[in-house]
Amino acid sequence: MADEGLRFPTAIGTSDENQIRLLGQDLAADLMGRVGFGELAFWLVARRRPTPGEVRVFETVLVALADHGFTPTAIAARLTYLSAPESLQGALAAGLLGGGSRFLGVTEDCARFLADALANGVPADDAGFDALALEAVTAAHAGKRFVPGLGHPVHKRQDPRTPVLIRIAEEEGLRGPHLRLFEAVGRVHPRVLGRTLPLNGAGVCGAALADLGLPVDMLRGFALLARAAGLLGHLAEERRDPIGMDVYLTVDRNAVYED
Repeated sequence: MADEGLRFPTAIGTSDENQIRLLGQDLAADLMGRVGFGELAFWLVARRRPTPGEVRVFETVLVALADHGFTPTAIAARLTYLSAPESLQGALAAGLLGGGSRFLGVTEDCARFLADALANGVPADDAGFDALALEAVTAAHAGKRFVPGLGHPVHKRQDPRTPVLIRIAEEEGLRGPHLRLFEAVGRVHPRVLGRTLPLNGAGVCGAALADLGLPVDMLRGFALLARAAGLLGHLAEERRDPIGMDVYLTVDRNAVYED
């Protein structure tokens, strides 16, 4: 029996013998079969139900971030599974723990960079966005800091995800100030850096999520949510057609001792 003197308030979910409540709804009667997982994930964090257009942009982001081949996160998951096949959760966690400033974490880092630049106001036109972008990129370069969202280890000319997400956001009326500033960064950065780099998919995803009004300091969580699906796919493939042992042996047999 509950202690009437204790209260632990939550707007997420509660349950009793007969019912599960989630976000103020009856889970079985109101949500199951009626709400998609992406819509629910947005709702849980934002504390409001997204519009159909917001769901489309949000789920486009999740798809864009689900997998990118044999990244360090996928390799970590596969090698952990090789070492401990009885612990699927450990292998999945190992891959997620690798989400940082070079892989996946760029989503949040880019959104934070853009939000900081926009903190004093939103420009009125493209010329204003270009001026703001030039100021932000110049400051980062002078401080010897990377501009998050610029460059990609594989896609040297254009990340194929970037124009698609911008187009979908535009179609849904959700190409907001973060995306517009990110596009401006793409236009002006060669003047500062002396070379042209692509706007990468993780960065454009961060800009799009920020334009949806989601908390910037939670955006890495959405990147990890998306990548969890990709990692689960890698682990299923590792069970069917394993490569983990080959990766391990290739590194081990080519290890060279140096004093």
